[in-house]
Amino acid sequence: MTAEPLSDKALLARLVAFDTTSHKSNREIADFISDYLDRPSVRITRHPTADGAKLNLIVAAGPEDGDRGLVLSGHMDVVPAGSEGWESDPFTLTRRDGSYVARGAADMKGFLALAINRLAAADIQRLGHQLVLLFTHDEETGTLGARRLVDEPGAVPPLPGAAIIGEPTSLRVLRMHKGHLRLRLSFTGVPAHSGLPHLGVNAVEAAGRAIVALAELRRALERERPPNAEHFPEVPFVTLNVARVAGGGPTNVVPADCVLDLGVRLLPGMSADELTARVRAVVQETVSRVPFELAVLNETPPMIAPEDAPIVRLLAGELGRGQTGSGSAPFATDGGWLSRLGLDCVIWGPGSIEVAHKPNESLPVAEFVRAGQLLTRVIHAACVIGPA
Repeated sequence: MTAEPLSDKALLARLVAFDTTSHKSNREIADFISDYLDRPSVRITRHPTADGAKLNLIVAAGPEDGDRGLVLSGHMDVVPAGSEGWESDPFTLTRRDGSYVARGAADMKGFLALAINRLAAADIQRLGHQLVLLFTHDEETGTLGARRLVDEPGAVPPLPGAAIIGEPTSLRVLRMHKGHLRLRLSFTGVPAHSGLPHLGVNAVEAAGRAIVALAELRRALERERPPNAEHFPEVPFVTLNVARVAGGGPTNVVPADCVLDLGVRLLPGMSADELTARVRAVVQETVSRVPFELAVLNETPPMIAPEDAPIVRLLAGELGRGQTGSGSAPFATDGGWLSRLGLDCVIWGPGSIEVAHKPNESLPVAEFVRAGQLLTRVIHAACVIGPA
């Protein structure tokens, strides 16, 4: 049953009221969006996880005619709100100093509200090409929902060849971002009484030697300039971060285990397999007498769209003011996986990434309104046949 249409602000208020923190189910917000958009000629695809707790949601209208049309993509989950620092209920939309304040207002339910209402308002009979909403689960915990779209291609209906990833960019057009590769090194020693250390093998010491070697690798990576480095002038290299160390136990026992978690930011065009092999080789050379395992915990691929891609030119042209679409994002998005489905992806949306994940996350009202106007024009240019 079709829900009554809401204003963009009212719809945003409804969306932020759903606590979609990543460790919780997103079924309620997905059900709400599905009911809101349920009408003749709208195709709704639910792509649940094996346990049914989470799902990707794909809503499409217009003819499936190959690459023509447009995908509007966003994630339904948000990071935890907590309580410290918030001046209002994080799940109640509040207007303050010219901005809407709530968890997810900028990242990224503001864009979701605009996308949903543009499809809800579309004259479907005048859509010459597909308009698709593709909303994912668990982006904040490693783009898990978007990866499932690649790993389970049978669940994905035909999509247009262009996508807007609605992350907050302050309405700048960004066509690339680095990837994020999470690795885990697990060292296995031999336990022994600390009074007889020659009978054991200290896994923590082995991990310590590996940390020193990884610091040398980090410095080597900082000196290298891989392809596309010029698009990331602030940090034009691969970063390697030793983020977590865990191991050992009582001080009278030679520790038999230690784990290192690493985060690596790859530039577009780089291979996660090659970098993983470099890490393995460095550690193997350093701790050759201590067994270890290297596991890939998660991968969000880097993304780059061609500078002359139609969606880049379309968005840049609508925005004007010297927009070229050559900017880069300092964060990873679902676009890394969606590009592996053959989509040209650009990152564009209202709000600033600088307020995301913080207390009192906010979205400027004027920017939200302007984004809605621009999105209407972009959809018309990409999907509608006939006069406006």
